[in-house]
Amino acid sequence: MGGTALRDSTVLVTGGGSGIGRLMALGAAGRGARVVIWDLDRAAGEGVRDRIRSLGGTAHAFEVDVADREQVREAAAATLAAVDRIDVLVGNAGVVTGKRLLEATEEQIARTFEVNVLALYWVARAFLPGMIARRRGTVVTIASAAGLIGVARQTDYSASKHAAVGFDESLRAELRADRTGVRTLVVCPYYIDTGMFAGVRTRFPLLLPILQPKRVAVRILDAIESGRSRLLLPPFVRLLPVTRLLPVRAFDALADLLGVNRSMSRFTGRR
Repeated sequence: MGGTALRDSTVLVTGGGSGIGRLMALGAAGRGARVVIWDLDRAAGEGVRDRIRSLGGTAHAFEVDVADREQVREAAAATLAAVDRIDVLVGNAGVVTGKRLLEATEEQIARTFEVNVLALYWVARAFLPGMIARRRGTVVTIASAAGLIGVARQTDYSASKHAAVGFDESLRAELRADRTGVRTLVVCPYYIDTGMFAGVRTRFPLLLPILQPKRVAVRILDAIESGRSRLLLPPFVRLLPVTRLLPVRAFDALADLLGVNRSMSRFTGRR
């Protein structure tokens, strides 16, 4: 079964006002999609909307805290009133603290799971019934390579991305078993140079490069249209599931050798 052609489809991107979300929104519009941007930052979301419109595309923007169930319900109703349907739902909104377990506040830890995990449920539940009724569509989950391996100073973020990977896998199984015609795609990239992970380092840039945002956005849009179910970037990340067959001590030693657990040592994030 093929993917979802973006031309004449309606694509919603959460966190679409900046970073990789902005690039996916612009790229989808460039391929002929109608675009809806959800973002906590009203000005950022409207800026992307206006850019798409200036280029002749169709776009709408809504200020939404995706962790707030009531806001999601209200924004979903407003969105469907504006565009009638959503064909591709991109769960991209995310946060990171970059702090050790004992340094992060309880509020920060809770917020990580509310945005990175629970929001996936609230947003999907709002639009999935329409996709199922039409027997077409794609639910995209932007997870992380940290959803495949634990990383120091990411006890909240990595765990949330493990949950995101599990969300996608279970949803894919449900939709397949019910023969709905709706697809899912999970994306697990290494660090992307968007500012969210400013300060991170890689020990072996040829194996694990800091990824360029524009290229990642293109790869994701290509994966949606081709019907892929999983996109791991860069290619070396595909080996991570296999490394779990190693004994724990060997697994940890390999992660240390690759520099994974020191990658966050100079993390600053967005200022």
